[in-house]
Amino acid sequence: MTENDNILQERIYNRITTQGRITFADFMAACLYEPGLGYYTSPGRKVGAEGDFYTSITVHAAFGRVIAREIAQMWRCMGTPARFTLVECGAANGRLACDIMNFLADREPQLYQGLQLILVEREPSLESAQREMLAAHIDRLAWLSPEEFASGSFTFSGCLYSNELIDALPTHRVVMTTDGLKEIYVICREGECSEEAGEQSTPEIEAHLKRVNVELHPGQQAEVNLNAPQWLSSAARALQQGFILTIDYGYTAQELYASRRKLGTLLCYYRHQTEENPYLRIGLQDITSHVDFTTLMKCGEESGLQNIWFGEQYRFLLSAGIIEEIEEIERSDITEEEKLRLRLTLKKLIMPEGGMGDTFKILIQSKGVTAPSLLCQRRIGG
Repeated sequence: MTENDNILQERIYNRITTQGRITFADFMAACLYEPGLGYYTSPGRKVGAEGDFYTSITVHAAFGRVIAREIAQMWRCMGTPARFTLVECGAANGRLACDIMNFLADREPQLYQGLQLILVEREPSLESAQREMLAAHIDRLAWLSPEEFASGSFTFSGCLYSNELIDALPTHRVVMTTDGLKEIYVICREGECSEEAGEQSTPEIEAHLKRVNVELHPGQQAEVNLNAPQWLSSAARALQQGFILTIDYGYTAQELYASRRKLGTLLCYYRHQTEENPYLRIGLQDITSHVDFTTLMKCGEESGLQNIWFGEQYRFLLSAGIIEEIEEIERSDITEEEKLRLRLTLKKLIMPEGGMGDTFKILIQSKGVTAPSLLCQRRIGG
């Protein structure tokens, strides 16, 4: 089987041939989440040196440890309840969850004693990797499917966190033409996927842009992610009291839909190389688009959440504890050479101006917590 001759590709082609053109959101959903065949629903390493891309969690455990410091502060803001639930959506192999749980077990024994971790995972084969990664915490683990999570029957109090989840939710694509806003559809010609513009598949697309006060310029393409606010609404409904912490790359709406982004932000990743053509290596490459954080904040407010903090990753890390992590490394008995290597490694997490430090943003929202005082709200340097 070659990269361009696979079962999923044939299935998508047959679907289009039989049913007609499909939205890009449907195409992306098939590429990423088709059961057993999609990029995220088939076995294989996606993250790290052996995968297709890096995330902050693959750089160093300090990233998860700083998140854990903030989670412990959230627990205190809630009055140190006897039971506290962590929910991670899209946990991959469980590396981030492991770093968080290790820190809490070591540094926050009272919190850890009443802690449960629930992993919301679409790919069943990942459970064995997560069990292995989190073996030391196995008695505190549980799993939910995305459907169970969104069903309305699941509720919790504590903190839900996600890392690079929303950028991979299927998104619609649009283009502004001389005849107004059109949707970009995926069609099949001579055995290859291509595109055509047509009437919008749902009035929610234009309503979405109006809601964030955005008007595209002639010829400009953009993504409209209707799944992101739906996901957040489900999360807000499940959360009885506590926090939602979202880590992803993206912008506010005014920045995301700025006229200079003529082709939008859609990108694919394959073996640490970026690719702009989503119709290559179907099911074998990641497809993402930048997150519209304005919509998440507005949707959160409508769903009963309070926007507590939003900003660049480097600001969050500096305020919430990365300096303390670096100081602990400096006090450790490892060699000076190793200390230097770790300092250079951690710089990747906080380096602004094009690095992970400002490419990634963090949004924290709360529900049922009066005037929370989080670590990230501290002034940097004070």
